[in-house]
Amino acid sequence: MNDSVNIKVAGFGGQGVMMFGQMLAYAATEEELFALWVPSYGPETRGGTANCSVIVAKKPINSPVFQKADRLVAFNLPSLEKFRDKVEKNGIVLYNSSLIKEPGAISASTVLAVPANDVALSLGNIQVANMVMLGAFLEVTGMFLPATVEHILQKLLGERKAHLMPINLAAIAAGRDLVKNGASSHA
Repeated sequence: MNDSVNIKVAGFGGQGVMMFGQMLAYAATEEELFALWVPSYGPETRGGTANCSVIVAKKPINSPVFQKADRLVAFNLPSLEKFRDKVEKNGIVLYNSSLIKEPGAISASTVLAVPANDVALSLGNIQVANMVMLGAFLEVTGMFLPATVEHILQKLLGERKAHLMPINLAAIAAGRDLVKNGASSHA
C-alpha cells in the first residue's frame, strides 16, 4: 500500500455504501493504520444519492478532503458519472455491472465490472450486493487480511444481526472469486 489511499464509494441510499466505507475504515484501524471515513448523503435516505470518502494511511491524516480518488466503487450509473473524472490515471474503478450496462469511458488504469446485484440475488439476498463489491475490491487491491474483514463484519452486525454473518461472508467470497476468475475488465 502507498503511504495514503483515497477511496470514494458511491451509490443510491440503501445500497450499503456507508457500511462498505465503514468496513474499510475499521479494518484499517484494526490493522494499525490511520483511517478517516466521511459520509455524504443526498436529501433522501433510501433511493437518494449517498457517497463516502475513506482515507487509509500509514501516517496521521491531515485533511478529510481529496481532489482525486485512487479507488472508486460505483454502485449505480449516476455515481459513476459523477465521480469517473475524479479518479487518478493509475487508479482502480469497480462498478456494479448489474445496474451499469454502458459505463462509458473511464480513464483509470484498472476498471472492473462486478455484477454485484446478480451475484447477491444468486446467493438469495439482494442486500449483500455491497459485500460482493467489497470482496471484489479487497481482492483487486490486496487491502486487509480476510480475518480482519471478518472480525469487523462481526462487530458491525452485532448480536442482533449475527444470523446474517454466513450470507455476508459468502458474498465477500463470491466477490473475491469474481476477481480471481477474471471479472470483466478494461482499461
